[in-house]
Amino acid sequence: MTTPAALTIAGSDSSGGAGIQADLKTFAALGVYGASAITALTAQNTRGVTGIHAVPAEFVTAQIDAVFSDLDIGAVKIGMVAQAASIDAIAAALSRWRPRHIVLDPVMVATSGDRLLASDGVDALRTRLMPLASVITPNLPEAAALLGEPVATAEAEIESQGRRLLALGCNAVLIKGGHGEGAESIDYLVTSETTIALAAPRIATRNTHGTGCSLSSAVAAGLARGEDLELAVRNAKAWISAAIAAAGRFSVGHGHGPIHHFHKFY
Repeated sequence: MTTPAALTIAGSDSSGGAGIQADLKTFAALGVYGASAITALTAQNTRGVTGIHAVPAEFVTAQIDAVFSDLDIGAVKIGMVAQAASIDAIAAALSRWRPRHIVLDPVMVATSGDRLLASDGVDALRTRLMPLASVITPNLPEAAALLGEPVATAEAEIESQGRRLLALGCNAVLIKGGHGEGAESIDYLVTSETTIALAAPRIATRNTHGTGCSLSSAVAAGLARGEDLELAVRNAKAWISAAIAAAGRFSVGHGHGPIHHFHKFY
């Protein structure tokens, strides 16, 4: 029996709560073997990002090629890409290897407010990576930034932005509602056929570091296990909600602490 495997292409978080580290923890927690291609090193902790060192684009390519030439990758998650040159390299490599599923998390700004994508990279992300994606997973500010519009607040506005993002070439859009308001955190899965609202109680906690990375990775893990997109998204939403709820078991750092990826185990 083939072990389900997923590849994360993203930046490293030296404090372990987000990025590559969060992605690999998510894969492991959900029974999927994780591989990685690192696009950038960050000097980062729960308080913020103090430095970014981008990996040369040709070495990003080398990592992706090394993984695909040996492992049977069921899904790819793309997170922090850092710069336009890396986006071009990732797009070219994935066009060659043609993975079955690509989950694109258009990471532009960290939870702390620090910018993680150079300004010239936003258009490259929009035009080079989005058309390759099975699903993109922006939060509300990221969805607005990709469209050059104000942040949506009402359900009709959110769905409308999802439809306009679909028109940019991706197969589906999952707009994450964690930055919204109200008693529930509502994510919207928008496809060409329908819009599905996925609600969960909003949890009052400072421990939200890596939430977006981990939700996207959980979707990729489900797809790698053979789930269809709706089931993968529903399962990922339930898992991330439990991971946030259990984050209080940790006392890590002095800022936005990490979620509890392994809440099922300890």
